[in-house]
Amino acid sequence: MAKIFILDTNIILHDHNAIRSFQDNDLVIPIAVIEELDKFKKGNDALSFNARAFMRDINKLTDKREFGPEGISLGKRLGRIKIEPNHPFAPEFADLFRDDTQDHRILSTAMWVREQNPNRFVALVTKDINLRLKAKAAGMPAQDYLKDRVEDETLYDLEREVLTEEADPQVIQQLAYGQDNSIDWQEISRKEPRANQMYKFDLGGTTILGRYDTKKNRIVLVRSKEAYGIRPRNDEQRFALDACLNPEIPLVSLTGGAGTGKTLIALAAALEQEKDFDQIILSRPTVVLGGQDIGFLPGDQKSKMSPYVQPLMDNLDVIKRCFRPGSKQALKIEAMLKEEKLLISPLAYIRGRSLGNVYFIVDEAQNLTPHEVKTIITRAGEGTKMVFTGDIFQIDQPYLDQWSNGLTHLGEKMTGQALFQHIFLRKGERSELSDIAAKLL
Repeated sequence: MAKIFILDTNIILHDHNAIRSFQDNDLVIPIAVIEELDKFKKGNDALSFNARAFMRDINKLTDKREFGPEGISLGKRLGRIKIEPNHPFAPEFADLFRDDTQDHRILSTAMWVREQNPNRFVALVTKDINLRLKAKAAGMPAQDYLKDRVEDETLYDLEREVLTEEADPQVIQQLAYGQDNSIDWQEISRKEPRANQMYKFDLGGTTILGRYDTKKNRIVLVRSKEAYGIRPRNDEQRFALDACLNPEIPLVSLTGGAGTGKTLIALAAALEQEKDFDQIILSRPTVVLGGQDIGFLPGDQKSKMSPYVQPLMDNLDVIKRCFRPGSKQALKIEAMLKEEKLLISPLAYIRGRSLGNVYFIVDEAQNLTPHEVKTIITRAGEGTKMVFTGDIFQIDQPYLDQWSNGLTHLGEKMTGQALFQHIFLRKGERSELSDIAAKLL
């Protein structure tokens, strides 16, 4: 028999089309979920968008129809869906969950549905770990929403994408010092590498870096470059800067811990190529503690934005310190900021724009959902380059983790595409103290 899944509010806020991800199984939406969604219907963020999209979808499904005891069909080869009124806890659980909260109303309704369907598998689906634990404590099966969750092996692959290969020294000599600084990939591998596969080769104690170029069908040399006064300090940073400067790779993701240089490299590469773009935009999602909207913060718009854009300004200051005060480069940065050719803004203020011929850097992208990352990338117009940076192990969103966030999802889905390159930065370069603290504390 078809299973029954009860969906929590956060599933819909995470993916408004989630109701079509359960195959031919039946779905129940507690009325408490509808009440919570009503609080999100106004706004311009992704949560509000998902809430409105879901309500429009449900309204369309129920046009001139009633749910009835069996619910309504979601479509061909899909199950049925119904909205279930609130039901109290059974007497034996009344003292276990005394507080009248929306979470408890959702859980009590889920347990009621299970009691009414003793011959079917019934489970609560929620991204809220606390609610899953409460459900399990009451003997109610509870699951996470796994549609956009990547496998552990995939996550591991994203951290080991650089291959260290042994090869004939003469072949590596040709790569490093040959006329066209490239070699046939068959000299290295029996199987054709995936697009932009990165390599490390040892040549007499010197590390030579290479990247598989699908257009040339060869492994090409990755040179050590400099961008607006910033020089790479390790091999991964060399790969990262090369990708950010490469006009043939319009989509780049840089992951790694604090102090590995993700944002700094992306920004330096953007400034180095500023003549090629109409605008450079640095953005990051606004994650507010306590769930408060940004409007609750005191001051005007600039004051409200200051806590979010300050980390980006810090990276800009690092670049400015590479040059003397009053130098041509420093003055150029100031002019770009004043003219808004270099724009630093929270992501909420970018939403809805068409991004043509723009160098767009999204910092802290691990706090975005897969849907949000898709929405951003699909706004890229001709000549636009996008760089996503973040640390998948430092997530501030309550319903995302290292397996389900948008940055991980981007790496999993786009790896192997010629227009995409992912680099995992391993070594912290902020300071010796920062590096030791990251390892030991």
